[in-house]
Amino acid sequence: MSETLPERAADAAPVFTDEEILQRFLRTRNQPTGSQTLGFRLVSVSQADRSVEVAFDARADLLLNPMKQIQGGYLCAMLDECMSVACMVASGMTAVAPTAEMKTSFFRPAKPGALRGVGRVVRWGKTIAFTEGELFDAEGRLLAKATGTAVPTPFKSYK
Repeated sequence: MSETLPERAADAAPVFTDEEILQRFLRTRNQPTGSQTLGFRLVSVSQADRSVEVAFDARADLLLNPMKQIQGGYLCAMLDECMSVACMVASGMTAVAPTAEMKTSFFRPAKPGALRGVGRVVRWGKTIAFTEGELFDAEGRLLAKATGTAVPTPFKSYK
């Protein structure tokens, strides 16, 4: 598979800096409800590394299982969010990337509070992107890691 990113016509899509992309995410009034539920906030963007850093506010009133830990499905959703946003960034904000499949490994229980996520695109092909995501607790301990594949799907504009 090719490592090239989607081609953009010179006049079709502007080129955004990492800071412009970050500021756009921080200012949005249309954050998806799933992202809101997870307490998603984009922290940093690197188009060169095809990666993002994300903060999550894992709320005890919404996300806990009977053991008072963050339910694993929510951790998967957080990892999926990290990897999907990394795909958008890797595309130069020209594509979304619905997840085709995802595998998650859990290393330790996640407690309510601040969590940090890292998402990256490992390989970008013509029809599929390979992604990785990691979640860390406030002390920097690895909680969960995921790998996935996504299907880059162009969208018309990022305005």
